[in-house]
Parts: sequence; structure tokens; C-alpha cells
Amino acid sequence: MGEKVQGPESYFPSIEKKYGRPIAEWKELIRASDLSKHSELVNWLKAEHGLGHGHANALVAHTRKEDAAS
Repeated sequence: MGEKVQGPESYFPSIEKKYGRPIAEWKELIRASDLSKHSELVNWLKAEHGLGHGHANALVAHTRKEDAAS
């Protein structure tokens, strides 16, 4: 059996199912935004794209972590 996915990635299947976009597309939107603060990006995803707080937070956290690592 595989390891259980934890952290922000654990939200990804439900995000794709609920909002109908692949995670890569959400990350592109976040990276293309002029916003830079975590909370600003979360609030933007909630207001402009209708995401719930947990889903928006998971996407922003994971995207920023990826960007910091590269």
C-alpha cells in the first residue's frame, strides 16, 4: 500500500473534483497574479474563483513552497 498523502497535497483530489480545474492550472493562476502575500492570494482565490478557505490555503501554500525550492 502507498503512503497516505498529507499536507496541502491531500486537498488536491477534492479541489480538482469540486472546481473542475487541474492543480497545475490553479498554480499557473497563482503565479500569474500580481499579488505576493499568502493571505492576499488566499482571499483572491476565495473572492474571484469561489474556493473555500482550506482549498485556497492549500493551493497557495503548496505553490509558494514549490517556488521557494526552485
